[in-house]
Amino acid sequence: MGCLRALLCIIFPPLAVLDKGCGSALLVLALTVCGWVPGVIGAILICNKE
Repeated sequence: MGCLRALLCIIFPPLAVLDKGCGSALLVLALTVCGWVPGVIGAILICNKE
């Protein structure tokens, strides 16, 4: 994960995982709606997967 992707995970989590698939984006969007911190954590975890 690069610096730009990490910054994108912090600023707007659903956009950071958009290339990982629709399910990941919807999951992170739901977490972000529930709270910003869970959305950021979810986005970072999904972006770190290989």
